[in-house]
Amino acid sequence: MSKVLLISTGGTITMVRDAATQALVPADIETFKAYMPELFAGNMQVNIQAFSPLIDSSDVNPDCWVRMARMVYDHYDEYDGFVILHGTDTMSYSASALSFMLENLSKPVVFTGSQLPVGVLRSDAKENLLTAIEIAGAKDEEGNAIVPEVTIYFEDRLFRANRTTKRNAEHFSAFNSYNYPALAKAGVHITYQPHLVHYSDPEAPLRLHTSFDTNVAVLKLFPGIQQPVVRALLRTRGLKGVVLETFGAGNAPTDKWLYKELKTAVDNGIIIVNKTQCNTGSVEMGLYAVSLNLMKAGVLSGYDITTEALLTKMMLVLGEQPEKAKELIMKDFCGEVTID
Repeated sequence: MSKVLLISTGGTITMVRDAATQALVPADIETFKAYMPELFAGNMQVNIQAFSPLIDSSDVNPDCWVRMARMVYDHYDEYDGFVILHGTDTMSYSASALSFMLENLSKPVVFTGSQLPVGVLRSDAKENLLTAIEIAGAKDEEGNAIVPEVTIYFEDRLFRANRTTKRNAEHFSAFNSYNYPALAKAGVHITYQPHLVHYSDPEAPLRLHTSFDTNVAVLKLFPGIQQPVVRALLRTRGLKGVVLETFGAGNAPTDKWLYKELKTAVDNGIIIVNKTQCNTGSVEMGLYAVSLNLMKAGVLSGYDITTEALLTKMMLVLGEQPEKAKELIMKDFCGEVTID
């Protein structure tokens, strides 16, 4: 019998309707269990731990990521897999962060949630959670985890966490992985794609990384952007890293002032990474002349990484090894980027 630890952080999935006020409120563990008796009726042992108090995903920050990762790390030898309940708004950030924090992971850590609360009749909570539990405990014929990485399961797809973006606030298919295929699809059966899974060295011990530097920012370019705006951001005191969201394949206006501001920032030690605003596709610096100034200024290519993965990765490498941050950002840690 596989053992799975269910970690509840909060989010829509944990909401139930208050009998007196009819308002949606976070459910305590016993109330949540009452809505999900199926959790304890299958062929897996499921234990639950919860944040107290539960948090809205809009309030999630690196301290929350550390709490989640430590709960996995501290119970790593006791369980075959882990499921983390999380609000959808920042799930891709949290899941991406944990994919970098849990180095040499060899067990599943599956994030899931729902678009409707568990206490609502038409909720997608049960299907998402029960399938996530099954995936977290799934093993091959040799007893090894089938998907030993951090993932997000939603509706009927299992995605590599650090490849995901929340795409829809209305439909049950809330997430997508635009630049990497799904690792599994759930129907009557769960069809896995083992050739797409990232496998760590089975002999290497799990390592936990918890130091973040949040002195980072996102600068999104747009037609007509003005120098004072760019200058104000790039000259923010303490700033160490910037995700530069550009057009198309990594293109930017050719204004001389933009080149000058970016070059000055890079020369002052700020790491700037070029990330396309497009969901699908990759940065190809030098493909068009309008990206040459970025290369000359010392801006790095983000290739096909998501903003969520790039930001969390940048925070972690700046916190853990600031002297090697530029080098580490350009490395593929666990399948988060396709580097040409």
